Amino acid sequence: MSVANADISPTMLESSTVRDIPALDIDKCSPADRAEWVTNPPEPPGIWRDLLNSLRDTMFPNPTKLFSPKRNTGIALLGTLLQAVFPILSWGRSYNLAMFKHDIFSGLTLASLCIPQSIGYANLAKLDPQYGLYTSIVPPLVYAVLGTSREIAIGPVAIVSLLLPSLIGKIQDPAADPLAYRNLIFTTTFFAGIFQAAFGFLRLGFLVDFLSHAAIVGFMGGAAIVIGLQQLKGLLGLTHFTNKTDIISVLEAVFGSFRHENTRWNPLNFIIGCSFLSFILITRLLGKKYKKLFGLAVIAPLLSVILSTLLVFLTRADQHGVKIVKRVPAGLNPISTRHLQFHSPQISQITTASLIVAVIALTEAIAVGRSFASMKGYTIDGNREMVALGCMNLAGSLTSCYTATGSFSRTAVNFTAGCQTAVSNIVMAVTVMISLEVLTKLLYFTPNAILASIILSALPGLIDFHQAYNIWKIDKLDFFACLGAFLGVLFLSVEFGLLLSIVISFAKIILISIKPGTEILGKLPGTDTFGDIHQYPMALNTPGVLILRVKSSLLCFANANFIKDRILRMISNEEDASGKRAIQFLVIDLSNLMNIDTSGIGSLEELQNGLGGSGVELAIANPKWEVIHKLRVANFVGKLKGKVFLSVGEAVDACVAAKLGAMI
Repeated sequence: MSVANADISPTMLESSTVRDIPALDIDKCSPADRAEWVTNPPEPPGIWRDLLNSLRDTMFPNPTKLFSPKRNTGIALLGTLLQAVFPILSWGRSYNLAMFKHDIFSGLTLASLCIPQSIGYANLAKLDPQYGLYTSIVPPLVYAVLGTSREIAIGPVAIVSLLLPSLIGKIQDPAADPLAYRNLIFTTTFFAGIFQAAFGFLRLGFLVDFLSHAAIVGFMGGAAIVIGLQQLKGLLGLTHFTNKTDIISVLEAVFGSFRHENTRWNPLNFIIGCSFLSFILITRLLGKKYKKLFGLAVIAPLLSVILSTLLVFLTRADQHGVKIVKRVPAGLNPISTRHLQFHSPQISQITTASLIVAVIALTEAIAVGRSFASMKGYTIDGNREMVALGCMNLAGSLTSCYTATGSFSRTAVNFTAGCQTAVSNIVMAVTVMISLEVLTKLLYFTPNAILASIILSALPGLIDFHQAYNIWKIDKLDFFACLGAFLGVLFLSVEFGLLLSIVISFAKIILISIKPGTEILGKLPGTDTFGDIHQYPMALNTPGVLILRVKSSLLCFANANFIKDRILRMISNEEDASGKRAIQFLVIDLSNLMNIDTSGIGSLEELQNGLGGSGVELAIANPKWEVIHKLRVANFVGKLKGKVFLSVGEAVDACVAAKLGAMI
C-alpha cells in the first residue's frame, strides 16, 4: 500500500514540510519502524500558518468554487461574488410561478398572524403599537435579500420584546419619558446589529454556543412565565404596573390592584381577554387535529382582534373601563437616524445591553432556521445568517424598528402553509405596509386585553417540559444550568438568569477540565482493541503492566498536577494491595490528547521521575502530531529511551517482552 493513496488535505500540504516518502511494504515494517513514524513526523503548522489559514477561510470559505476555471472571466467572478453576498440572486434564478403561488399564500397567512402579534409584542416592549408593525416591514425585506433560510419568519418576538425593557428600563423609565426610552431602544437595536454582523464577518459563531441547549431551555421557560405574568396588566385592565420582571414584584402589583382604588382591575377586560384566549387555543387544538381547520387556527388571532374591536365599538365598552389601543399613526416607517443616542452618558450600559440582545436574538434565529432547514434537507450557513440578521437590524434601527429575529411560532405557520422561499417574508411585509397605510384607524377601539391574550396564546410553545426532563435524565450538571436559568429569570431578572446559566455552564467546563477522569484499559478478548475495564468487564489485564488513558483533550497548567498525582496514587495503591511491586510498566494512551503545554510536559517529567523511584518504567502510545512535536522539542522523547509506540498493543507487547527478558 502506497502512502500516496492516503487522503491529504490542501491545508496539510501547504502548512507542513511534506517529505518524499517511498512506498512502504507493510509486511516488512517492524515495531521499531512504526515507532520511528511516531517520533519523527513532519513539522506541524505554526501559529502564523494557522492564523493565515483562518483568515483565508473567513474571507474565502469556498475558494475552489470561487476561483474555478469556469469562472475565470471578470463578469462570471463578479456574479459568483454577488450570489455569495445576496443569496436571493442564487435561488431567484430557478424561481417560478408555482413557487410564487405557494409563497403568496404563506405570506398572507403569515401576515394574518403577524399583525396582531406585532402590536402585542410592541406593547410588551413598552413601545407604541406602530413600532411592532414597523419591525415587521424593513427587517423581513432585508433578510429576504441576504438570508439563507427559506422558511424563517422575521419580525418582533416575545423574548426580545421582554428583554429590551428589562435592560433599557433600568437606564430610562418608559413611563416617565417614552420618547427617550424609544430612542434608547433604537440605539440598542443599532449596536445589536453591529455585533451580529461582526460575529458573522469574523466567523465568531462559536460565541453563540456559550449559551448551551440546557441554558436556552431554562431561559425560554422562565421568560415565558414572566411574559405571561406581564400580560396580567392588559388582561386585568390595570393602569399602573411594575417595571420589574421578577415573579414576586409582578404578583405584588397584581394583588395590590385588588386593594387600591386607583389601580383597581376591571372585570370586563378580564372577560374579553379570557374569552378570546379560549377561542384562540380551541381553534389551535382543532387545527392540529383536523388539517382542514388549519387556516382557521392561523387567522384566529386576527379574527379575535376584528371581533373584539367591533364589540368594543358597538357597546362603547371603553366608556365602562375597557382599556383600548387608541390612535395608531398611519404611514410607513419614518427615518429614525436622528433619534440614535451615540453621545448618551449611558452608552456603555447600552452597548452591554446590545450585546446581550444580539446573542439572544442570534441564538433563537439560528436555532429556528436550522431546525426547519433540516426538515427540508438543506443546511444554512450560520455566519452568513449572522451577517443577514445584523444588517436587517442595522437597517431597522434607522427606520424606527426595534430588534427583530426569527420567530419559532410564525416560522412553524410559514412552513405548514407551504412556503418555498423567503418571498413569503416579502409578501408579509408588503401586506403589513398596506395595513399601515389604510387600516390603522380601525385599530382605535382594539382592547388591550385581546393583545394580552394573543401573546399568552403564543407562550405554551416556549415551555418545553419534555426537553427539561430529557436533560435531567442525560446530564445532571446540564439540568442545573437549565434550572439556574429558569429560577434566575423567574425570581431575579432576565439578565441575571441568563448570566447564572452561563456561569453554571462554564463551571461545568472548568470542573471537567481541571479534574479529568482516567481510565484503566484492558484488552478485549479476541481483538486487538483496548477498552475501559469498567465499561467492558470482560477486558483482560496484562500482569505487571498498567494501561491508562486520560479523559481530556488538553494536558495543561490547570489539570497537569491533578493527573500526575492521581496516577502516582494509583501506582502506590497497587503496590499496597499486593504487598509487593505489582506494576513494572505504565503505558499511557495519549490518543485523546490533542495538545499539551509546558506545564503538562513538566508534569510528565515529574511523573517519570516519580515512577523511576518506584522501579516503574513509563511508555506512551499513539501521541498526536502537536503533542509528539512538543515532547520532542522539550527532549522528553529522548528521556523515554525509545518507549514511544504507534499503538497501545505494540506498547504492551514491548513491555511484556522486556519483562520476560529481565526474568531470563
